Amino acid sequence: MMTSRPVVAVIGEALVDIVDTGDGATFTAHVGGSPLNVAAGLARLGEPTAFMGRFSNDSLGRVLRRYAERAGLNLDGSPNAGEPSTIALVHLDTAGVATYDFTIDGTADWAWSAAELSRMPDSVRVLHLGSLTSWLAPGAAVVGAFADDLFHDGATVISYDPNVRPGLLVNPDSARPLIEARVRATHLVKASAEDVGWLYPDRTPSAVASAWHALGAKLVVITNGGEGASVWTAAGVELTRPALAVEVVDTVGAGDAFTSGFIDGLLRAGVDHPAALDAVLGDAALIGRLIERAAAVSGLTCSRAGANPPTADEVDAIIR
Repeated sequence: MMTSRPVVAVIGEALVDIVDTGDGATFTAHVGGSPLNVAAGLARLGEPTAFMGRFSNDSLGRVLRRYAERAGLNLDGSPNAGEPSTIALVHLDTAGVATYDFTIDGTADWAWSAAELSRMPDSVRVLHLGSLTSWLAPGAAVVGAFADDLFHDGATVISYDPNVRPGLLVNPDSARPLIEARVRATHLVKASAEDVGWLYPDRTPSAVASAWHALGAKLVVITNGGEGASVWTAAGVELTRPALAVEVVDTVGAGDAFTSGFIDGLLRAGVDHPAALDAVLGDAALIGRLIERAAAVSGLTCSRAGANPPTADEVDAIIR
């Protein structure tokens, strides 16, 4: 169990991924949910991490809470909830790329109250949020207001991954205002090429990054699977780094692992305050190393089944 006070917190859903193996009869279950994946990845990389999720009291919720406890996450801000757990049905294509269907009606992850969110440990300096919790009613408004307050207080680095799910967001025109509301109160935005392509079908990734900078984001990262990742900073740094070459088992949790790796890299570089982030936005060499480390974390996760991120030692060995 973690003994250090958490310096990073992650708010969002914890759910069970039911993965269709493709044989028409067999399914495998994995602990999932983008925010929980990010938190577990950070803890495995050695970062003292708090996870703030509403764990159901049902059997799946108890499994999820035990997983988070074994991952070494601080759960002081994770209430017990009376609603049922959320389930995601995961379909894998022949290349191992995942698509998702969700059971979300009345489940625990979206019923946040301001009182529950106030339990975030006061040692936290970096907050990550995103995925369904950040844009799915009714909880998104409460979580958004909490993140807005932290952003405007100016002492916490805010990280955001919209983790677009078209089946739940319905259409880009209705989704964009939800996503952009969060970008306005965020320092770091990470999204996939699929995310931005769906949200902005007539814009290039570079144009999307510029638009998000205009809204207020200081650093924008767009991942593109096996093609690598690109980054744009408000100080004018723009670069692309390749993906780690691995034999892909599946892509479940790959983007979340990238996010964990990038936040871990920032903290290792001493970026635990918005002013510290401002100070490194023009450092192309550092930004490049952050992307490379995050790509290594993501690639190692893709080489394993499910969202199973690496340790810091494993990442260091690959980078060396």
